[in-house]
Amino acid sequence: MGSRSLVICDQEEGYAAAFAVFLMKKKEFAFQVQVCNGLSQVHAILKERPVDILVISGNYSAEERKGLGAGNVFVLAESGKTETNSDETAVYKYQSGELLLAEIIRTCSEDNKTGDLYFKAVRTKNSRMIGIFSPVHRSGKTGYGLKLGQELAVSKNVLYLNLEIYGGIGGYFPEEGHTLGDVLYYLRQEKGNLGVILTTLVEHMGSLDYLLPVKVSEDIKAVTLKEWADMLRQIEEQSLYDVLILDIDEGLRDVYGLLRICTEIHVPTIKDKLAEAKLLQMEEELHLLGFDDVKKKMVKKECGRWR
Repeated sequence: MGSRSLVICDQEEGYAAAFAVFLMKKKEFAFQVQVCNGLSQVHAILKERPVDILVISGNYSAEERKGLGAGNVFVLAESGKTETNSDETAVYKYQSGELLLAEIIRTCSEDNKTGDLYFKAVRTKNSRMIGIFSPVHRSGKTGYGLKLGQELAVSKNVLYLNLEIYGGIGGYFPEEGHTLGDVLYYLRQEKGNLGVILTTLVEHMGSLDYLLPVKVSEDIKAVTLKEWADMLRQIEEQSLYDVLILDIDEGLRDVYGLLRICTEIHVPTIKDKLAEAKLLQMEEELHLLGFDDVKKKMVKKECGRWR
């Protein structure tokens, strides 16, 4: 399927052009973007070909915008008083490009149209899925996972997911933002568009993409192995991420089954007799429970004492 048509029409000098540049940097979206500075240009385009998404200034009256015939029409509103027609959606004009795009995607998602706007990744090999796991507390596990993610993100598309029961919002992570709980919510809607929704939820730490940990521990304690597997499969199949880093908590249900899904497992360690004893006990338990394949994928990474 070819790329879809998105037209931006706004009289404000530089606004439409800046938003167009922002969109064209989003390599995962199949937009053919065109900028107009007047309604006459929009009418001319519509005579030549269909327009899937029209983003148009609210300074044009509802009557002027009536019956344009675009697939989805988003009106750039400067205040809450902007009048819209029944086939239009008002969006606040002066928000960030990320938030504006998120509103567009979610509206299209409700209409089951996101598949037309999104390039599915064509993979020649499976994603690298790195589990970060240790039975030793205060071993620097989260710090190690984030540092590894930032290093890999220099040359790869990397997503870090914190799967800890208490991930420490306000520590490594800001207090506000979308969390892993939001992804689990969308997963349970079974709309099959998790990959595109994910692009509207992630935060950025340099080149590394990440989601905040859940805010309520029960939201993650109840997740089944099947749900984790479905989530990871959809991210792998529908997103452009080459590497997934999973910061895994020992208290999760079926935690060894989750580790089995990972392609490799990094185990942050510290030089401490008690820590060594805990690691040995875990390795023996893996053998007793039939998870020798998990044990073989584990690579110890000395991180020094946690600070």
